[in-house]
Amino acid sequence: MRLDIAAFSDVGRRKKNNEDSYVVVREGTKDLRLFKEGALICVADGLGGHTGGEIASKLAVRIIGEIVKEKPAPQNGSVEDESHDGPLPRIRSSIERANESIFQTNRDLVRTRRPMGTTVLTGVVTPKKVYVGNVGDSRCYHIREGEILTQTEDHSWVDEQVKLGLMSKAEAETDRRKNIVTRCVGTHEEVTVDTYRWHIVPGDMLLFCTDGLVNMVTDDVIKKECSRNGSAAEIAQRLVNLANENGGKDNITVVVVNVSPAPLRLIYMRAASFLRRRGIGLAWGLGIALFGIVSFLLGYVLHPHLKSVLPF
Repeated sequence: MRLDIAAFSDVGRRKKNNEDSYVVVREGTKDLRLFKEGALICVADGLGGHTGGEIASKLAVRIIGEIVKEKPAPQNGSVEDESHDGPLPRIRSSIERANESIFQTNRDLVRTRRPMGTTVLTGVVTPKKVYVGNVGDSRCYHIREGEILTQTEDHSWVDEQVKLGLMSKAEAETDRRKNIVTRCVGTHEEVTVDTYRWHIVPGDMLLFCTDGLVNMVTDDVIKKECSRNGSAAEIAQRLVNLANENGGKDNITVVVVNVSPAPLRLIYMRAASFLRRRGIGLAWGLGIALFGIVSFLLGYVLHPHLKSVLPF
């Protein structure tokens, strides 16, 4: 299975520390048992203003990344039962283990009223499906041909207001309380994990990101950037740059997954990306090299004639 994956994490323009964490585990990893082809992606956003947000997010992605060493759980229900399909039971149980570990750490070490916690978004990409578990307001988009087919639901205060009909989506996007989460990992003894299962086809794109992106860049702009030509690395970098250009009020983490791009197209995108990055310097280098080759050939061709007419 060909996957073009790129991940970037940036502190943003307003904060001193990056409390986001992520992990990407690809096929070929030692002791991999959860899947034969594909990748595991996890992003976590430590709660700002709480004790040790960066510790909570790092602990969560470390625990969740270990599930690749586990076999898929036995099927306890019908394949139509999403919650029991494929790696979803492992994803759910790993997030619950992360919650238990962080909650216990809070009990043992944190004596403040604002215990450490984190959002967690985890996905396993396989040749035909992607399996996602989510707690908090980090988000996964499934994009096909420039359109968002579906996305995870945020566990945020403004999102709940929209669902209750008390606030429009446009109002929610600009409300100053949109960073308040209603569900996270580590602050309570138990956590409820939302799970998703989507069918994917070659050419689809998956975007895993923290709210530092979605609060700074609208869905319409995200769709536009993901539909532009470019490698996963270019798209991820452009999205991070846009979030910073729009204010960069929070840490920004982006993981872009391009599903089964055609081999020639992938080579073209990476070559084009290299040329764009090295642009001017590479052009000068090629120009100098070409000038040298032309000069040598001219000298070789003209040398006998010059020898006959020159006095020395």
